[in-house]
Amino acid sequence: MDVNSKDTAVVVIDPQNDFLSPKGVTWGLVGKSVEANGTVEHIEALLKSAQSKGYDVFISPHYYYPTDHGWKFGGTVEKMMHEINMFDRKGALTTEGFEGSGADWLDSLKPYINDGKTVVVSPHKVYGPETNDLALQLRKRGKSKVILAGMSANLCVEAHMRQLLEDGFEVTVVADATAAAQHPELGDGYQAAMTNFRFMAESVVTTDEVVSKMT
Repeated sequence: MDVNSKDTAVVVIDPQNDFLSPKGVTWGLVGKSVEANGTVEHIEALLKSAQSKGYDVFISPHYYYPTDHGWKFGGTVEKMMHEINMFDRKGALTTEGFEGSGADWLDSLKPYINDGKTVVVSPHKVYGPETNDLALQLRKRGKSKVILAGMSANLCVEAHMRQLLEDGFEVTVVADATAAAQHPELGDGYQAAMTNFRFMAESVVTTDEVVSKMT
């Protein structure tokens, strides 16, 4: 994929404490993968490069409000997220209790996300961006290509990749700027995602590789 700041965006999914902090509610499932891939450091390197080279950055967060806990059904991970109060916020129109919560940005990434230029789109609710305004925000900025990173690989990242491809975007996935759960019964989410990324994405690259292309 030809990478340039005019038509290429950096999209980071769920760079939040519940995924990326040792204090997050999913750390027991994703922590080994996050550490093995250097996920936090690579997301930061990607954001730093984007900021310094004039790339538009878009954050697609995952939030749950009290009314979302009234859902009557859900898949395995959906149910788990509700049970452990993952990404919970007090409400859509308040930031009460947000600072430092599981739904908040990881501290080391805040300077990049809160720079006044980064676009934080509305929250996705299950895995993909069908329920938020990511595609609209990308198109309104004239973006047709996406450098995709964030959490977690086989769930929200893969779902975003699939939908962005269906929406006509070129998508490159940054393999070491993501991670996933390793579960004794469900399997290795990271390896599952890498297989699908290689089948579907325009390319699957490392952070170093994509940063070197960002001119």
